Amino acid sequence: MVEYLKRGRDAALRAEDQAKVRATVEGILSDIELRGDVAVRELSVKFDGWDREDYRLTSSEIKDCVGQLSSRDIEDIRFAQEQVRNFAQHQRNSMLDIEVETLPGVTLGHKHIPVNSVGCYVPGGKYPLLASAHMSVITAKVAGVDRIVTCAPPYHGKPAPAIVAAQHLAGADEIYCLGGVQAIGAMAIGTKSIGAVDMLVGPGNAFVAEAKRQLFGRVGIDLFAGPTETLVIADETVDGEMCATDLLGQAEHGPNSPAILLTNSRKLARDTMSEIQRILAILPTGEVAAKAWDEYGEVIVCESEQEMVKEADRIASEHVQVMTRDPDYFLKNMTNYGALFLGPRTNVAFGDKVIGTNHTLPTLKAARYTGGLWVGKFLKTVTYQRVTTDAASALIGEYCSRLCMLEGFVGHAEQANIRVRRYGGRNIPYGAAAE
Repeated sequence: MVEYLKRGRDAALRAEDQAKVRATVEGILSDIELRGDVAVRELSVKFDGWDREDYRLTSSEIKDCVGQLSSRDIEDIRFAQEQVRNFAQHQRNSMLDIEVETLPGVTLGHKHIPVNSVGCYVPGGKYPLLASAHMSVITAKVAGVDRIVTCAPPYHGKPAPAIVAAQHLAGADEIYCLGGVQAIGAMAIGTKSIGAVDMLVGPGNAFVAEAKRQLFGRVGIDLFAGPTETLVIADETVDGEMCATDLLGQAEHGPNSPAILLTNSRKLARDTMSEIQRILAILPTGEVAAKAWDEYGEVIVCESEQEMVKEADRIASEHVQVMTRDPDYFLKNMTNYGALFLGPRTNVAFGDKVIGTNHTLPTLKAARYTGGLWVGKFLKTVTYQRVTTDAASALIGEYCSRLCMLEGFVGHAEQANIRVRRYGGRNIPYGAAAE
């Protein structure tokens, strides 16, 4: 039986917060639609204190940002990017075009076509999250996207050198120092200075996520995203310090980041809660993590691994750290998660920053129906058909004719009938089904 030793904030209060965000974003996007660059500039000044005639960084500005990093910084960025590129390339290689003859004279196929342009948002107002540049730009490059635009907010009143370097080294075609809803709106809607893109990707705060949600349909998006989530599944094979560290390591993302411990050990649960309080007192980002833990942290005790799997699938967390006697049991049996981190030797931070899998993952229970960002998200799998013989056209036409008439689509049926007449030599009255 599932037992909660700690619960998070009430769902109704979370919905109330989201309603306020939704209304704010709707107004901002309407303003960008109406006034374009003027609105974008005013919003940048208002929210980021950042004013420029043109928010696109010049080649010299990019070079200056890269020059501010040490050789070790550059080496580390290149290492992380190579891991992301390598895994993305393996994913792309697994996606094959196909063409098969399904009946004599009937050929069907599909091919993978990259979208033409992508806007990548790289968060950086609170922390310069350069890893998001690797995850979006490189993956789009491997997919074959022609035009890749990046936007990241200013950091301490200027472009963040590490973010700019990461965007440049990843291969971004246009780099803008622009943040928030104004960046998302400008990329999706388009202005005189920023050409519209076909797809938006990348994480961001609640306002950025809501902007992407509202713009979906006008452009494609990677995911409907919410705050970073982490679920630690653990048993007595690990200790409270390890669990607490992994929970707080993600809770520092923001004050509304859920961090949940799921365990079949009451002792581990109590030890973890105690360790969390100890670590919060010494963690430099403890103020943010403490608020997240207080309002969104949960501790759940289950009786068995089977019950833990069931509860984990109900939660459908973005990140799932599994530290149990048999982590592969959860790999085999879990169905709802963004990414699994199996065993104590790995952790969510590895996936966030360097190991090679993508860190843009489903939140808000979206793991029930989608995975995270990967090379396939930038590809459109499109089909084609080819009928090469008279006999095949007549054969398919007869079936099509009857099925169309069954639905009442006479015009559809005639598309089939004319081919049965011409290629099959059949005399079918107009508007009748093939017999």
